[in-house]
Amino acid sequence: MAQPSASQAPASSPRHVAIIMDGNGRWAKQRGRPRTFGHAEGVEALRRTVEAAGELGVQYLTVFGFSTENWRRPAEEVSALFDLLRLYVARDLDKLVNEGVRVRVIGERKGLQPDIAEIIENAEAKSRQNDKLNLIIAFNYGGQDEIARAARRLVADVAAGKIRTEDINPDTFGAYLDTAGWPPPDLLIRTSNEYRLSNFMLWQAAYTELVFTDTLWPDFDKRALESAIAEYNKRERRFGGTEPVAS
Repeated sequence: MAQPSASQAPASSPRHVAIIMDGNGRWAKQRGRPRTFGHAEGVEALRRTVEAAGELGVQYLTVFGFSTENWRRPAEEVSALFDLLRLYVARDLDKLVNEGVRVRVIGERKGLQPDIAEIIENAEAKSRQNDKLNLIIAFNYGGQDEIARAARRLVADVAAGKIRTEDINPDTFGAYLDTAGWPPPDLLIRTSNEYRLSNFMLWQAAYTELVFTDTLWPDFDKRALESAIAEYNKRERRFGGTEPVAS
């Protein structure tokens, strides 16, 4: 995808941008380095992207940090990914809070290491009052798992008489998802020239505009985000209707 010049920067930004951050391993392999080196550089790309999203007026930025399927990777790589979360929060949380970023984490927390769960809870609590940018990190997350967990909670409420089965519709079901109360993504970006959702935000992305780029995640920056948003701004969103609908 071509990168825009400064004069071609998007005139307006979508309210909610989601990103599948892919390509760390390939980026490292191209340089003869281990995959863990690519993941470390991917954290730097995340820093740049969070800053860029705030500058461009994005209100919600959701990033796919660690999937439920990532547990299948070598133990050394999984451990390195957890270490990077620890490092990112330790180094950046105060800066994010001072810049008005609210940190939220979606995904299954049961079974996480106690210190990881504490890090997540602390980041959410410390940034709770902020409203400039919502940084949503999908960690130990899978779209199918999220839907299954939501269904279990809904079934329990039906059994308890809190909701009637005839009242169940997409809106009521959505209230049981990890993302309850947030707008669905307007734009979903996937890096590294891959063309699939990989079990990410399956419910929420029903009418999301998808942009795929061959940029590997460690190379992603503000210009790459601007380019994706510029492509998004060319789209006519109809949400199943015949006439374009304003975002």
